[in-house]
Amino acid sequence: MTFRTRFAPSPTGPLHLGHAYSALLAYDMAMCEGGDFLLRIEDIDQGRARLAWEAQIYDDLKWLGICWPEPVMRQSDRLGQYRMAIETSALAGLIYPCGCSRADIKEALSAPQEGVAVYGPDGLVYPGTCRPEEGISVKRQWNEGDTLRLDMRAAVTHLGASKSRHGPFTFSFTETGEGPNGETGLIEFTPDALIETIGDVVLARRDMGTSYHLSVVLDDAAQKISHVVRGRDLFEATKIHVVLQQLLGLPTPTYHHHKLIRDEDGKRLAKRDDARAISKYREDGLTPQDIRAMVGL
Repeated sequence: MTFRTRFAPSPTGPLHLGHAYSALLAYDMAMCEGGDFLLRIEDIDQGRARLAWEAQIYDDLKWLGICWPEPVMRQSDRLGQYRMAIETSALAGLIYPCGCSRADIKEALSAPQEGVAVYGPDGLVYPGTCRPEEGISVKRQWNEGDTLRLDMRAAVTHLGASKSRHGPFTFSFTETGEGPNGETGLIEFTPDALIETIGDVVLARRDMGTSYHLSVVLDDAAQKISHVVRGRDLFEATKIHVVLQQLLGLPTPTYHHHKLIRDEDGKRLAKRDDARAISKYREDGLTPQDIRAMVGL
């Protein structure tokens, strides 16, 4: 298999030093292995995506010395593929519509009988308010525009049964970087951990028709990405992606989660922090080599 990495920014603001580090690291890893580096534009959030920011992404990356094959994959061109995946028999019986807002979830979890709220990759772990009761029809119905959640318990039960194995089973992926607590090598996690610490994640948002988790899994497979290089803030989300890969019959890439670039106060950089945008450094006369030195490459 070709060693293939990717950089997948969202065109919702300027690239900053953290983006530069991730893109350069992925590019360097691919070049070192004689492989391929791909660019993907994650623009499913059409309410915030802007063509001007997309054009700036291309300019900044080229200035950094990064090149990629054309055409660039854009998620807004793949909405049909995401919908088809949701409607596959592999997922159809494991998804249910949800009408809860963030405020609804917070209120439900604040009830005395709920105990201590648990935070997962997407924030508060969903309490199951809209989850159908056990024993309902296997074919769960939803309408166009519904927010759809994955029934995690049903999903891992389905996967456990399909493996036809005796005793408990675990999920796993290979990590060549490090998680938040230094996790590396073979990362294993149990079905119970998925249910308790991640829960029923959203696979399709009302205003998008998909979600980050579903789209990134399908896109990485479509682009034949062998090594996913990204920040360690997404380490826990990888567990969701492994489950979706198994449900959809897709390969699991090797993952390389890297350090996050922070400011002088230890705060993670964000797009709103445009004082550290790559374009600002360019205007100030810095070179790509200066940027590499600043991020430790």
